[in-house]
Amino acid sequence: MLLLVLLVLLGPSLTHGSEARRKTSAHFLVQDKRQCHFTNGTRQVYLLARYIYDRQEIARFDSRLGEYVAITETEAADVQLWNSNKARLQWMQGEVDRFCRYKYRVFENAVTTRKVKPTVKISLMKPESLAHHSLLLCTASGFYPSEIEITWLKNGQQEKDGVAYGEELQNGDWTYQTQVMLETLVQQGDVYTCQVEHVSLETPITVQWEPRMSDAARIKVWTGVVGIVLGMLSVAVGLYLFLKNKKGEQDSSEGVFIPGAL
Repeated sequence: MLLLVLLVLLGPSLTHGSEARRKTSAHFLVQDKRQCHFTNGTRQVYLLARYIYDRQEIARFDSRLGEYVAITETEAADVQLWNSNKARLQWMQGEVDRFCRYKYRVFENAVTTRKVKPTVKISLMKPESLAHHSLLLCTASGFYPSEIEITWLKNGQQEKDGVAYGEELQNGDWTYQTQVMLETLVQQGDVYTCQVEHVSLETPITVQWEPRMSDAARIKVWTGVVGIVLGMLSVAVGLYLFLKNKKGEQDSSEGVFIPGAL
């Protein structure tokens, strides 16, 4: 759904209750904010004309209802008067074409055909530990339009259990961001993939993540390797000294002179 908002200062549109408020305040701000909601291009369009006095919405016109609605009790009399004016209601209903559909054509190239590719990354929310569950977070940011599909894969197979989807948030620069979390049992050798599909991409973006050994586990492994190497060196040195001593004993026995042997 595309939302188009135009903010203008309102002239004489508000009467009666509004006049009373203006007399009690030296400074005031009255706004007429038009919101056009589009679905499937301009096939389904409705208009919300919101009237705001000093940051508080007091009344609105909803083209789906075809009449005004009072938001505050003080505006009920004004709304009743506006709804009794059939010409005014017809004029406001015609704003769906004159204002909304016209603005859609004006901004169509800049908005409806705009495509921005997402940036994708994987974050570890909880340090992984073998044989324990970990939380992986796939973040897609800076994309437009808002429709996007994110899939988690484990060793090439789609993961459905333990998957939680976040809301699509507006960044304020006509781009969006969203996150998808995966709770999984981490095992050494597994490969996790975040796959992102978007209208701006010719092929899906895939980012991979593999569990890494923790520092404590890495220290234990290296300690074991060093111990094995030192043990092998000790055995080799001991074997070398044993063979050397044995060879010396044989040389000594061969060089002994025995009287009467000749």
